[in-house]
Parts: sequence; structure tokens; C-alpha cells
Amino acid sequence: MSAILPPTERLWWKHPLDRVEGTWIAIAFVWCMIMFFMMIYWHIYGKQNLSTETYKTTTELFASKTQAMVDKYTVRTETDLETPVVAPPPGSDVYMIARLWNFWPILELQNGQTYRLHLSSMDYNHGFSLQPANINIQIVPGYEHVVTVTPNQTGTYSVVCNEFCGIGHHTMVGRIYIKGETGNVP
Repeated sequence: MSAILPPTERLWWKHPLDRVEGTWIAIAFVWCMIMFFMMIYWHIYGKQNLSTETYKTTTELFASKTQAMVDKYTVRTETDLETPVVAPPPGSDVYMIARLWNFWPILELQNGQTYRLHLSSMDYNHGFSLQPANINIQIVPGYEHVVTVTPNQTGTYSVVCNEFCGIGHHTMVGRIYIKGETGNVP
């Protein structure tokens, strides 16, 4: 038989199945059902899925909310770009802007306290990858992504853009400091 020539009988599905062929189809079907129900189970009980809220916004509105938070809670500036370090009180809404090619501002949060982290992009699609916590979110312009976070380890976390955003993409990093009980970052 050749793949170039048409089959002699057009209705191949009307032929009886061989026993081995039917067994493999049954095994494949059962495995597909197991995987399907495992996805549902893991989504509900796996406690690994990040629950986010997403709202439509404008870049101007989000920038003004972020600037108001920076004006109210700035504790110092860092880096040669004079990036503000913001330490809002626990339970606050905290804002972070992604834009070519940085995250703004630097956040300083308290260990064991809950915050609502608001993220938005001012220009292009960016990725928010919080390392080493391995939290990944796609940040899209015109949308405000809200994540409820409760840090459980002190230290310095890196925020890395994991969505290619242009020639300076490799320099697009930010920081989040998590302070301990004594107020210092180890």
C-alpha cells in the first residue's frame, strides 16, 4: 500500500478493530481520563495555583496610584537611578510598575504579614518572576493584576522580567526586601 495512492476502501473506520488496537485505544482513553481529573484535583487541592484578580485600568491611573503610595511610604532611595524603597504597613495595597527596562519601586515588606500586590505594565507585555519563590505572572498593559501575598521567609527577592520586552530585557530586574521581626533584612 502506498501513501500516495488513495486507499482501496474509503471507509476505513468501518473495518473491525484488531484486539491489540482496541486495547491500546482503551489504555490511552483511561490515561487521558486520569490526567484530566488529576488537573482538576490538583487545581483545587494542590495549593500551588496563584489566585489573582485582574481589572481594566489605564496607565495614567495606575501610575498615579503607585506614585501616591511612593510619596506616602518611601523610606530611602537605592541604586544610581535613585529608585525609592517603599515600606507600606502590613495589610496595605502595594503597587509595582513594570516598564522598559525596570520594575519600580523597590518594595520592603514584613515577614508573615499579608499584602495585596498590584502589578501593571506601562508599555509592553512584561513577565513578573519572583525568585527564589518561583511566582510567575504575565503583566499586560491596560490591566491591573492583584496578588495577595504573605511572605514567609526574610531576605532579598529578585523580580525578573521573563517575557522578552526588547533590547534591554536582560537588565530588567527589581527587588523586594522581606524584613524579619527585628525590622532588618539578613
